[in-house]
Amino acid sequence: MMRQKLGRSTRSIYLYLAFLSLALHLLLAFFCFSILQTACVPSSSSSSSSSSHPKTDSEHRQSLSHSSSSPAASSSNKLPTILQNEEHHKLNSNKLDRKEKDLLWDATERENTLTGGLIRKVKGWSKLEALFKHPLYNLPPQSLQDDDWLLRVKKNTEHTSDKESEKGSEEGSEEEEKEDSIDADGDWESASEEKGYDKVSWTTELETHPPWLRFHLGISRWELYDRKDPNLAQLTHYLAKQRVLGAVQKTGGTQLKLLMSFPNYGQALLKPMRQSRDAETDVNLFYFSDFERHNGEIAAFHLDRLLGFNRIPPVVGRLINVTSEIREITTDHRLSRTFYTSPAGNVCFYGQCEYYCSAEHPACGQPHSLEVSLAAMLPDLSLAPRRSWRSPWRRSYSRIKLAKWQKDPAYCDTVKQTPPYNHGTRLVDLIDMAILDFLMSNMDRHHYETFEKFGNETFLLHLDNGRAFGRHSKDEPTILVPLKQCCR
Repeated sequence: MMRQKLGRSTRSIYLYLAFLSLALHLLLAFFCFSILQTACVPSSSSSSSSSSHPKTDSEHRQSLSHSSSSPAASSSNKLPTILQNEEHHKLNSNKLDRKEKDLLWDATERENTLTGGLIRKVKGWSKLEALFKHPLYNLPPQSLQDDDWLLRVKKNTEHTSDKESEKGSEEGSEEEEKEDSIDADGDWESASEEKGYDKVSWTTELETHPPWLRFHLGISRWELYDRKDPNLAQLTHYLAKQRVLGAVQKTGGTQLKLLMSFPNYGQALLKPMRQSRDAETDVNLFYFSDFERHNGEIAAFHLDRLLGFNRIPPVVGRLINVTSEIREITTDHRLSRTFYTSPAGNVCFYGQCEYYCSAEHPACGQPHSLEVSLAAMLPDLSLAPRRSWRSPWRRSYSRIKLAKWQKDPAYCDTVKQTPPYNHGTRLVDLIDMAILDFLMSNMDRHHYETFEKFGNETFLLHLDNGRAFGRHSKDEPTILVPLKQCCR
């Protein structure tokens, strides 16, 4: 009897312990499941996304913070992981797009602020036209007197009563009357039609003058041309389209240059393409050991015009047929002897000059077409003499020596006491030229010129920019030494 009761109580205890153990196991299992479920939601999402593409640590932290802060995170166990990732990347991409748009908008606003809000997309305006609408480009012009113009057309003059015709014969008087009538009318008629030149008749009226002559007559004490002068567009068009009548090599200088003639008696200075447009000077070459660039001349003219200097003669680019427009019409025997056909079938020439004029450094067409720059010529030296000035900040042009300004930080104090830099605007004009040279990386400014007629009270001619933009990916701060030393 006692054994039966003891057996029942023992079974009850075992059963109770079994239920208790089962309850504890269920409770532990539920607790562990809840912990594992919470920890695995972000890792499963990141692992699935990492299977599609690699993710950086910063992106992973952004996805974790986004998942924990988003209202959809509480129900993430109900959504497919791929859908969560797509939504997550869309949100991130939208944020990045908004940031990029904000940055672009800020940059545009800054640009508009710097340019007075005028560089914007306006119907009928290019960005260059909009820039020239800025007030800085529309300052009141300086009043010019008669002696402020380089060249002037002679006005009609009255002839005195003591003419030589009274002393001459009757035939002589008739001839002189004809000459006087021509002078009085201010006419000039060409008699060279048989040579290929146009038959022209120029009077005192500007409309009868070709663009190159109007350019010469527009040179003043302060600039080569007026930016608003409509003749500027006509001159550049004339340089680019006018028929070539003659080609000879220009004397002087260190590299190949040609003097081109046109039927209306105009001329232009040609520099051929010697290397590709974007080719840079080798880092191991000195500033004086490189080809001149035809596109450097073109870009220098436009940069000078954008800065408002107007001190570089107009330059255009043009395709020239080296056979029909140079070789077949040149009268320069030294030049004609240097023409040959390359193994590739291209017509080449190299001319005669101090440097880079050899069969190893030719200018070649493709096979006949050659890209060149054409610069408008200044008035002949017999009509408008120019003076050449050695730049105080000229480089030594030596591989081992330094110039004085490179060794003496107070060099400008000496320059400011030396004429013509001790009065007037000559020194600040020189600094303007240094800034222009810095922007186009031109280290070859050894001399500059002025028109003798205007003395020291005039602008500086920014000529010979063939070595500009040689190292367009690197600035050369030593070009700004005049600005740094003079602090003007």
